[in-house]
Amino acid sequence: MKKLYVALLFFLTQCTPASISVIDLKQKDIPAAIKYKGDVENVAKFTDKEGDHFVITTTDEGVKKVDGEDDYRTASLYAYCYNINGGQYNPAWHLYDFADDCQEDIEAVYKPNSFAITDLDHNGVAEVWLMYITACKGDVSPSDMKIIMHEGNKKYAVRGTTRVRVNATDYIGGEYSFDAAFKVAPDSFRKYAENLWKKNVNETHFY
Repeated sequence: MKKLYVALLFFLTQCTPASISVIDLKQKDIPAAIKYKGDVENVAKFTDKEGDHFVITTTDEGVKKVDGEDDYRTASLYAYCYNINGGQYNPAWHLYDFADDCQEDIEAVYKPNSFAITDLDHNGVAEVWLMYITACKGDVSPSDMKIIMHEGNKKYAVRGTTRVRVNATDYIGGEYSFDAAFKVAPDSFRKYAENLWKKNVNETHFY
């Protein structure tokens, strides 16, 4: 009986996915060994069955001269994920996107409250969700919008545009498409992405 109990316990240990844990942190908690650009938006440490990880998201804006004369604005955003091993921070993945050479209104910003770390497929490997818009425009038109999700070394993307109101009754934009990875991903991934898109698709703050 004792051998049966031990065997059953071993089976359950091997077949039950490990849970993930997430700790929200502040800029002051970022280790000195980690270098980053821009203003910090989110900082978190998380643990899954693959180990401990550290993730940071940032945004940055600037001005540059083109041909030594005209000022052009730039806006960028970054995300950094590190694997923690023996006190060392080893790069796992890096995101960089931008709007550049712009003399109109410019943005490269994360959607508020969209950053999340989940385990939707319950396999013990965390999913890190990032959602943001990039735009350079001087009219009422949609901005580019993306959802980027990393699960371990796998990357998933949703790409499309925001939805804007052009008159009392009409809207333009709001379309999106899943990349090849998302199309064959678990249903829970696509459902989460669809809900996140619908929640954030309407653009109300740019104009």
